[in-house]
Amino acid sequence: MAIRIVLADDHQMTRESLSLVLSQQPDFSIVAQTGDGRSAVRLAEEHHPDIAVIDVTMPGLNGVEVTRQITGLGQNIRVIILSMHIERQFVSEALSAGASGYVLKDSPVEELVQAIRTVAKGETFLGRKVQEVLVNSLLNSGASAWGTAHLTPREREVLQLVAEGKNTKEIALLLHLSSKTVEGHRRQVMEKLDLYSVADLTRYAIKEGVTSLT
Repeated sequence: MAIRIVLADDHQMTRESLSLVLSQQPDFSIVAQTGDGRSAVRLAEEHHPDIAVIDVTMPGLNGVEVTRQITGLGQNIRVIILSMHIERQFVSEALSAGASGYVLKDSPVEELVQAIRTVAKGETFLGRKVQEVLVNSLLNSGASAWGTAHLTPREREVLQLVAEGKNTKEIALLLHLSSKTVEGHRRQVMEKLDLYSVADLTRYAIKEGVTSLT
C-alpha cells in the first residue's frame, strides 16, 4: 500500500514542487497539503496519514508546535520536519516534540524520499549534516535545547501569535480561550522570559525561531 502523506509548507512554490516530485514516487500518495500550521493539524486528524512532512517555520503555529499536536493525536502519525535551520536548538526541539525525521531544505530531494520511507518503517531519519550537529552538541551538554523549552505548549502558542501581531481578542478566538486567559498566558510568558513589551517578545520569538515573520 502507498505511504499516505500530508504536506505543509507556507511557501506555495516549494510546497507544490515537493508535492509534484513526491507524487511521482510509486509508493507515495499526497492526501492533503496546506500552507498553514493549524490546518496541518486538522488535515492530519481528518486524513490519518502515515507521514506528515512539516515546514518548521509557518505562520500561526510553527512546525514544532504542529509536531507536538499531531503526535499527540494518538493516531500513530509520524512527522518529518523540513527546515532551512541546521542549528542544534531547532533539531533538538523538533525531536523533543516528537518528530521522527529532520531534513534540511537544501538537501537533495532524494534525501526526503529516503526519510519518508525510513520513517514509515518506524525508524528515525536524520541527514548527515543534522547528525553532525547533534554529535557536536554533546560538547555543550549544559546548554538548553531551546530558549522557550520551559514554557508550556499554550504559552509557546501565545508567544508566537503575539509576535505575529495578533491582539488579545484575535488570539482568544484562535485558541478558543477567554481574553482574560490569554492575558494571563502572555503575562506568564513575559515573567518567565524576563521581557517587558510586545516588541521584546517579538524580537525574542524571531531570535529563538518561534516565528520567522516571513
